[in-house]
Amino acid sequence: MASEAPFVPDDFVVPRSLVTSVFRLEPLGPEHNEDDYAAWTSSIDHIRSTPGMQGRSWPRPMTPDENLSDLEGHARDFANRTGFTYTVRDAGSGEIIGCVYIYPWKNEPGVRVLSWVRADRASLDAPLYEAVSQWLRTAWPFTSVAYAPR
Repeated sequence: MASEAPFVPDDFVVPRSLVTSVFRLEPLGPEHNEDDYAAWTSSIDHIRSTPGMQGRSWPRPMTPDENLSDLEGHARDFANRTGFTYTVRDAGSGEIIGCVYIYPWKNEPGVRVLSWVRADRASLDAPLYEAVSQWLRTAWPFTSVAYAPR
């Protein structure tokens, strides 16, 4: 997960959501385990082919308990301001359809952003990228963002 030190200023109010007409982002936590697990396990090959996700160690086969441990880690990072992971929910149904990760680069200034959507929502990958990119420019304090273009 993230480094020990927060990577946003102490006085920065971390956004709790991003809402569009198609999806909404909210902090990912253990309460999302069942739906998050179903979302990514249904789309492993699709996620692995998503810009920025190629060649990564995740997704890999995991148990629901291992997924829960990951979600607890992401929630801890969020609380400690060392990394910010958001679940992506369908605006209408509330169904989990993806994820966005905002973490500092290791040993480099700036932030690395990754995102994915379920295979059956692949058409939302570019709109998610555009919305998150705009959000990062307008609501976050980052001057250097690496986010694989769509």
